[in-house]
Parts: sequence; C-alpha cells; structure tokens
Amino acid sequence: MPAVTLDRHPMRLVAWLVFVGALAALSYGSRSLDVETPDDIAYRYSSSVAAAVQYGLMLVILLFIARGLPLREVFGLRRPRSWPRALGLAAVALLVIWTAAAALSPFLDASEEQGLVPTEWDPSRAGAFAAFFVSVTVLAPTVEELTYRGLGYAFLAPYGVVLAVVVTGVLFGAAHGLILGLPVLVIFGIAIGWLRARTASVYPPIVLHAVFNGTALIAAVATA
Repeated sequence: MPAVTLDRHPMRLVAWLVFVGALAALSYGSRSLDVETPDDIAYRYSSSVAAAVQYGLMLVILLFIARGLPLREVFGLRRPRSWPRALGLAAVALLVIWTAAAALSPFLDASEEQGLVPTEWDPSRAGAFAAFFVSVTVLAPTVEELTYRGLGYAFLAPYGVVLAVVVTGVLFGAAHGLILGLPVLVIFGIAIGWLRARTASVYPPIVLHAVFNGTALIAAVATA
C-alpha cells in the first residue's frame, strides 16, 4: 500500500466520528420508528430533492470539519497514478462485493430491508426515476465516499491504514441503518476502503460505488 504521509488531527477526527456516529444513530433511530418506505420512492421527485438536501448538508459539514486543511489531500482528490491499474483493482473489489452479496443473499436480503429498489418499471414516471437514478449513482457515491474514504480515511490513516480501512467500512455500513444488510455493507465498505488505500485516491471508490448502485438499480427494474 502507498505510504501514509497524512498528519494526525485528533480533534478533527473526534468531530468526524461524532458526525458519522450521528448519521448512524439517526438511521437506526428512524428505522426503530417502523415507518414504512413507500414502494414508489424511486418514482417521486421529492425523493431526489430530499437526497439533494441531505447530501448538500453533509458536504457543508464535511467542509466545516476540514476547514483550513488542504482539501485535495484530506479528501483524496487526486488522480491515481495509473487509471488502468486503478480500474483493475476496482474490478477486483467489485467482484469481491458481488460474491459476498450473492453468498449472503439467501440468508440476509438487504434490498427489501432498505426499500429503495423499485418493484416494477413505470414508464409514465421515467423523469422522476431518472432524477432518482442520478441521486443514487452520482450524489450518494460522491458525498458518501468523500465522507468515509475521503475525510474519514485521511484522519484515521495516520494511526494505521488497516485501521482506517476497517473503521470507515464499519461506520459506512452502520450509517445505512440496516440489520440484515449490515454484513454486506461492511464488506462493501472495507473492499472500497482497500481500493482507496491501494490507489491513494478517492476517485476510484466513487466510480466503483456509482457502478454498484447503478447496476443494482437497473437490474431491479429490468427484472421487475
């Protein structure tokens, strides 16, 4: 793995941990209220608007925590040394994630628990679906990766790369508020954290995350 040259920022690390801990608490807290997710959430413009607001607020908080620091460094906003190598590593990570998901799906079905996958294709609401697709494949991967494999990884890596990969992976999984789906999400987070460590860039994780989300959404519609 590339050598870690990031400085320690203990107080900022605490602020980040409080932030992502609050995200996880809110996610699990909302699920404990047993509020049923609408079956047509992917066909509502309001879903995309809510996502834009949520991720916008997350980005503002991240920038506040990182204020005064070199943003390119702490968010990993630099090109990998080799894009072909990075994409090859991303393919390996994606294969591991898909294999783990397939192996666990008979016992832990996360798609129904999360409730974001449409049960059928509705061409009359294609516009709203397109907006939702952008939210899932652009907004969510970008802001979530900046949160965990960007700022979180930068603050944790000085204490150990393995620690950074594992902790960001676990907290990423917890932020989704799932129980059955938690193991797959943690595996996802660790695999994509490994990719971040191997490429020294947040861009490959964003690409992998977007491909994973987009593939899952398209597959759900195509097989509905």
